[in-house]
Amino acid sequence: MGIHFLYGQNLVKNPSFEHYKNCPKQLGNLKHDLIDWDTPTLGSTDYFHGCSQAMGTPKNFNGEQPADFGEGYVGLYLYAPDDYREYLQASLTETLKKGDKYVLSFYVSLAERSDFAIKEFGILFSEDSLNVETNKVLSRMHLSRLPGNVSNTFEISYSDFYSDNKEWVRVEKEFIANGTENFLVIGNFKDNKRTQKFKTKRRATKGSYYYLDMVSVISLKNNGRQTNPNDKVLDENYTMNETITFKSVLFNFDEFTLSTQSIKELDQMVTYLSSRPDLIISISGHTDSIGNKTYNLDLSRKRAKAVAAYLMQRGIDKKRISYQGFGSSKPLEANNTIGGRLNNRRVEFTLTKKF
Repeated sequence: MGIHFLYGQNLVKNPSFEHYKNCPKQLGNLKHDLIDWDTPTLGSTDYFHGCSQAMGTPKNFNGEQPADFGEGYVGLYLYAPDDYREYLQASLTETLKKGDKYVLSFYVSLAERSDFAIKEFGILFSEDSLNVETNKVLSRMHLSRLPGNVSNTFEISYSDFYSDNKEWVRVEKEFIANGTENFLVIGNFKDNKRTQKFKTKRRATKGSYYYLDMVSVISLKNNGRQTNPNDKVLDENYTMNETITFKSVLFNFDEFTLSTQSIKELDQMVTYLSSRPDLIISISGHTDSIGNKTYNLDLSRKRAKAVAAYLMQRGIDKKRISYQGFGSSKPLEANNTIGGRLNNRRVEFTLTKKF
């Protein structure tokens, strides 16, 4: 018998928009550049990534917003003159199971140059991929003419308008699947008259543009922890309040990309953290001694952040994770050998109880 956890596998591919076909160079580029995502209408949804100067992060044409889950995110208009709209579409890794409960979540931040903030995000699940020849609101009329089943539609509301243009705000909602959900679409399915909004500027004439990152759809069917003989082994592997080095999370010189072996070990950590929602994890990144201190400090932070982003991508709540870099200040071994330098290019972690 396997172990069932509160947090399951994320059914959204490329959830934090890190994987791309082309480094973005122009607006409205998402469909051509981003992997596993597209647009269901003619609206020109944007893709931003740190690899680009023209479409980079954190600074871009609509403001400044650091990516919090890697280096990429998307941007789209949820309100604009003449009912112009932009949407985001993804295929799920599997069809949702009828009657099962799922949680949909993502993070948003209002672009600084937006004139409005809105109160609701529209969600649509469908059996088939949507492809509608319009750049305006994706209305019920459009949906009624499409093949397949529009499986599920709902809105995610908030007591306050989504108006934070500094921090990422987590948006989430639980729902029951109808059993035909294969595709997910995010956007605003209301026209301008019906959209709940407020002005963020005195002379508001333009639109409401949001950055969006880290999308997940996770099953909540088994929302309790079942006992398993391996639980004791897991507890012995992860001692509380002690700094532990990941055995396989090592990096090539001047890199912060996770290897296949790293991911296997991190998946074990995901399993454990999922089974222990009472724990939080602190992650620290390190480098060897080659290079200047400032550069190594930044590189070590990127290594720690890569691990944190992967844990979040797999469904671990952002609030349970912190990370920092120490550069080359805490060597595990001497830096005068190739093996010693490799072992110093590492990531460590500490598990503690929630306060």
